[in-house]
Order: sequence, then structure tokens, then C-alpha cells
Amino acid sequence: MEQAAKLARLGDRLVSLLAGGLILLMLLYGGYSLWDTAMVYSGAFLSEELLAFKPASDDPNSNPTLTELQEINPDVRAWLTVYETNIDYPVVQGETDWDYINTDIYGEFSLSGSIFLDSRNSPDFSDAYNIVYGHHMDNGGMFGDVVEFVNEDYFQAHPTGRLYLPQATYDITFFACAQVDAYDHTVYNPIPSSQGGVGELVRYVEDMAVQYRDIGVRNSDQIIALSTCAEAQTNGRVVIFGRLDRVSEAAKE
Repeated sequence: MEQAAKLARLGDRLVSLLAGGLILLMLLYGGYSLWDTAMVYSGAFLSEELLAFKPASDDPNSNPTLTELQEINPDVRAWLTVYETNIDYPVVQGETDWDYINTDIYGEFSLSGSIFLDSRNSPDFSDAYNIVYGHHMDNGGMFGDVVEFVNEDYFQAHPTGRLYLPQATYDITFFACAQVDAYDHTVYNPIPSSQGGVGELVRYVEDMAVQYRDIGVRNSDQIIALSTCAEAQTNGRVVIFGRLDRVSEAAKE
């Protein structure tokens, strides 16, 4: 009987130790999940320090704060704003399209990465077709709002944006939203100005777009695409397309 009691007490201790270990593991996993979430969303929205570099010049041919930001990071190319959305960020460009996947504008590791121009595009956005990428953040940061353009009401309510370069400013008029595969060669192939116009691209986009408005895009126009990951598909992407129109001194706001 005494031996049985000892075994029972030993069994109770083992059960208590196992339960305690399981609780500790659950607490550690919960803490890691919170840390991981914080790391993912860290940097998804700009700090006040970085927002201070957002262009506010009255001269559409000069945005001096971008020149100042280039002194911090020479890879800065522009500042992108889509009106009435959370998309309001500097745009960088790396030597490859992997450089800023998990790197912020200061060159520090960040799971939310940066908004970046395709490495094959001209750094001054002079190409006929320019592609800009950003992560899809569930909290609406980075390019999280791009996926909202799939919805007709949102698409109709957010038709415009602005692209600021150090020596130029462009209005953006969005005309299409498409759901595509990450390996779509037509969508993910920048078009240099030397290779002709965007007519074929625009026809392709119109045929497969989930949202589209006719704004009279011509073959000689410049196009910008904003691309992010779709929510449910590994290789799925949501892309919105806009026409770039340079803002002149006479037309400035």
C-alpha cells in the first residue's frame, strides 16, 4: 500500500510538471505571437519624423524635402500619395527587387519593408510603364488599401493620387484594378519609353480588369501600377493602374 501511495504521489507530481510545462509553452508561444505581430506591423505607418519629409512645395518642379531625404538614403526616388487612403509613403529603388522587401527606408530590418519601384524601371519614372510594389498589411498599412480597389464603391471613391519627384510632380488618375498572377509577364514587365507606347498593355488590362473606367488613356501616355499580394492566393496579386500627368506651374493646386 505504501509503495502504491508513493507511486501515486510521483504520478501527481509528473502530471503537475507536465501541466506547468504546457502552460509555460503556451505563455511563451503567446508572447512570441505578440512579438511577431508587432514586428510585422512595425514601420507599416510612418513616424512623424519621416512624414516631415513629405513634399509640400508650391512649386511642382521642385520638392526640396525629397532631396533632403535622399541625403539620408540615396535610393529614395519619389513620394507616393493616394488620396483618402493610407497610402502615403516615400518610394525607394534597390539594385534588385529583393533589397527592400524586408528593409525600411533607413536600411534597417523591417518585416513590413518599404514601398519600392521595380529595379528595372528608370529611377526618374520616365518610362512608359512604371511598377511600384508594397506589402499587403492587414492593418491598412503600406499597400494594404490597394486590395480595397477590387470593390466597385471603393474604386469609384478613390480615383486620384499624386507622385512627387525631386524635380517634378505628377497627378495620378486611376483607371483599372486587376487581380493577376505574380508571373503575369504582361503586367510585370516595365515598358521603357524607347520601346513604344502602352496601348497593348492598356487593352490587356481592360480585358481582364475587375474594375475599369475609361479616362481616355493614349498610347503615348505614362502609366503607373501599384501592386500588392492578394489575401487568399499564394501567387495572387492585386494591381491598380493609373495615368501619370505632369503638373505644370499653371495647373498647380
